[in-house]
Amino acid sequence: MTCFAFENKTVLITGGSRGIGRAIALAFAQAGARVGIHYGHSQAAAEQTQAMLMGTGHAIFQADIADADAVEHMVNAAIATLGPIDILVNSAGIFREKPLDATTYADWQIAWRQTIDTNLTGTANVAFCVAHHMMQRYREQGSGGRIINISSRGAFRGEPLALAYGASKAGLNSFSQSLAQHLAPYNIFVTAVAPGFVETDMARAILDSPKGEGIRQQSPLNRVARPEEVAHTVLFLASEGAEFLTGGIVDVNGASYLRS
Repeated sequence: MTCFAFENKTVLITGGSRGIGRAIALAFAQAGARVGIHYGHSQAAAEQTQAMLMGTGHAIFQADIADADAVEHMVNAAIATLGPIDILVNSAGIFREKPLDATTYADWQIAWRQTIDTNLTGTANVAFCVAHHMMQRYREQGSGGRIINISSRGAFRGEPLALAYGASKAGLNSFSQSLAQHLAPYNIFVTAVAPGFVETDMARAILDSPKGEGIRQQSPLNRVARPEEVAHTVLFLASEGAEFLTGGIVDVNGASYLRS
């Protein structure tokens, strides 16, 4: 049960049709927000998520995050449908295992291009489009906004089988911190959330495999995160009173990876 209140707030969540994004959408709707759910390919999953949301006024929007024109169209459609966006959560991302010692040079190029175009450049494009609307509203009304980017512990501990993924999330962390500095004068606060393994459909296969027990034992809690725990952190960062965390990167990994 959430303790946050987001009545009269509009939230756009990329990758909101499943997994962590779906949990974030459910949590914001439960807290009273009007939610825009972006999806890339599965309209059925997005519609299912929309049907699960408490309240009314929610909507779904399709776009290939790696397509800059599609991103701009999606953001404009969301604003036209839902009104000004108060909170942007960038949860869309892809994960491709392409070990250097078992990948052709051609496949290596494809994996890097797809991963960076989606996880880093695409997310930056969404943030650009939404931030411009937020800045204009600040100039006109004095209100700001929140941008929360979903990163990964892989940005810090490395991803030896998915090098492009780790690099994309490290870049996303740096982007989030730079954006926080740039947007602060507009009363727009930017943070990142870096989960470890999360109990989602995408992770189900590996968590149910012989590797699963070892993954759970990485945390002294002997489990991985629940999507709702990541969502709770996102809502906290979007809540009133969390403004001074701007530029921060919050770990949600159950002490499976510690940094200082």
